[in-house]
Formats: sequence, C-alpha cells, structure tokens
Amino acid sequence: MRVPMTDAGRTAADPESLGVDPAGLQRAADRIQAEVDTGRLPAAQLAVARHGQLILDVSFGSATTTDRFVVYSCTKAFTGGVIWQLLGEGRLALDDPAARYVPSFGANGKNAVTIAHLLTHTGGFPHAPLGPPLWDSAEGRNEAFARWRLDTEPGTHFEYHPTSGHWVLGAVAEAILGQPLGEAIDERLCRPLGLTFGLGQPPEAQGPIANPVAVGEPPSPDELRAVFGTDSFDLGEVTPEVLTMFAKPGVRAVGVPGAGGVATAADLARYYQALMANPDGMWDPEVLRLATQEILVNLPDPMLGFAANRSAGLIIAGDDANFTLRGFGAGCSPRTFGHNGAGGQISWADPDTGLSMGFVTSGIDANNLREARRTISIASKVADSVSG
Repeated sequence: MRVPMTDAGRTAADPESLGVDPAGLQRAADRIQAEVDTGRLPAAQLAVARHGQLILDVSFGSATTTDRFVVYSCTKAFTGGVIWQLLGEGRLALDDPAARYVPSFGANGKNAVTIAHLLTHTGGFPHAPLGPPLWDSAEGRNEAFARWRLDTEPGTHFEYHPTSGHWVLGAVAEAILGQPLGEAIDERLCRPLGLTFGLGQPPEAQGPIANPVAVGEPPSPDELRAVFGTDSFDLGEVTPEVLTMFAKPGVRAVGVPGAGGVATAADLARYYQALMANPDGMWDPEVLRLATQEILVNLPDPMLGFAANRSAGLIIAGDDANFTLRGFGAGCSPRTFGHNGAGGQISWADPDTGLSMGFVTSGIDANNLREARRTISIASKVADSVSG
C-alpha cells in the first residue's frame, strides 16, 4: 500500500525537503495497515511533523483524517498546557497546595498535596474513584474529592494516577479561571494553534468521532509469565470496559481532564511542535522547560519496575535502557518528551530532531502486551525516518 503524505486535501510539506525519508514513513504506515487488515484496528490515523510543518497526515480503516478519536491520557498534555500557562502567569505555583483552590480536596489529610505532586503522579491517591453520576457536576466532583483518602504520603512514592490527579488539576484551573477546563483549553491552546482537540463538548458539537471498540483477546498466562513473571496482570481502572465507555457522547461530554479529550493525529503532532517551538511565547520558557525537559521525579514505577522519568506533566525518554518501554521509539533521543494514551494512542516530540508524531486508533486491544509492542514498533519506525 502506497500512502500519500495526506489523504484529505491538506497541504503537507515534502518530507525529503525536511530531512525525512518517505520510505521510513511508508514502513510506519505499512505497519499500521497490517493491523487494520487483521481487524485489530478498525480505524487509525498517523501524523508526523518536523520543524513546524506537517509532513504526513493519513488515515486507515473506516476513518478519515478529519475524524476525531478519544485520545485518553494524551489529554493530560492539554490539561497540563493550561496549568503551565497559569504557572507562568503567576496565578499558580508548583508548591501551592491544591486545596488552596479546591477546598473540598483538603479533607482527610490531603491538604499537603501540591500542584507539583499532581503533575508528577506523586500525590498518593492513584486510584481514588470518580465516575457517574458524581462526575456530572462540580458539586458531585467536590463530594468525591472530600471522600478521597491518601494511600501514601504525598511526594514519597510514584504511582500513575490514571484520572484522579487530573480531576483535581482541572478543578484548580476552573477555580482560577472561572470557566470550564475545556473552554480554557480551546481559548488558550486550540484556537491559537488551529487545533480541533476538544474536551467536554456537548454531544451536538462533537462531530464525527471514531468510537472506541474492544478488539482481541487478553494475553495468555504464558505471555504474562514471560513478561511479568506472573500469570495475571491488574489493569486497575484502565480496562477495555472502562475505555469503551467513551464511545458514548454523554461520557465524552463530561470532559474527564486526564482522559476524555478527542483529537486527530495531526492535532497531536502539531501540538507537540508547539511545545518545542513555544510560538508567540505561549508558555513561560522556564515553566516549559520544567514540563518538557526536566526530570522532576525518577522514583520507581511500581508497575514497570524502573524510574518513572516524570517532568511537570509529561514523560521524558531518558538515557537508560527502558526508554522504549516508556512509549518512545527506539530511534528517539533521550530528550524526547510526550504522553501516550490508553488503547495505543501515541504523542511525543524529539527536540534533537525536531520531529513529532501523533497516532490514534479506535481499537482497544484486550492484549496489552501486543498493544505495547505495536506502540514501540510504530514509534520506532517514525523516529528512524529522520535522514538528516
């Protein structure tokens, strides 16, 4: 299959003029097409940009390049983008207790949790629950915040908070700005950058969405033992059943700050170009450095068994042997930063090469090991496409 640089009439730069090998991009596209052909990925998009220009924007399966996908934890980079602006504006500080802005959150000893703890997943309440019907209103969310209890002392342990920490970050931003987080993201990030990313949009405004669909079978006990040394693996709250809830327009309308965004692959690739270039001083340079270049937390990740490499809101590839397991391509530099999403969504940028990528899919693979291999393979092929 020969994949054009764009299949929706968008203007795309010539890859070779920007030092990117079209054959390398083709290998990434072929890898995705093979997954579509097997039925594992009903729909997908791939976008690649370099030096501020989009050079690849293609779709696979049932999607077009303008359909949006649920990008799950890739959303965290957009929620983070608003928080970083507030930090740069002096309206917020990393060592501020979150309860200063969201008083209900301070109950049950959580008043020591800071903005930095929330951004680095060291707040100590990784699996605090919040779902329907409480997530439908600020009153309900505050009720949940007040109930939550700490599992560990803030700042002492890293454990990924799939949604809980960003629920609080979203509430902090809303308290400061006096508007819904999704509106703030749209006004402060998406409109200036020309992105179609959306969070918390009402059903009638959502437009075409490639709804997530569960595919495949869970890994076998033998597969799990080979990787983890055990025949079971706890996915926590990130299960196919939970992820496919976002096929419902009403769930997407909630605007889950750490998981509920919808975007195209091109939105992701272009947003990460902005995080490298900081157009028109969108963010304070020092805050942006803390978000995209500085490892603030290298405590061990209990799920993976190695350093978490967390910045103020993102993941840094690092120079150890585990950077591909953090979701980056084998050809990425140690300075690569990004944040992938459940279901195999990919978003990162490499400051050393100027390359960024976005990959989105509607196929929620029940085999998380196969999904991880797919992520590394696609990301590696994109990273290796840089020729100069």
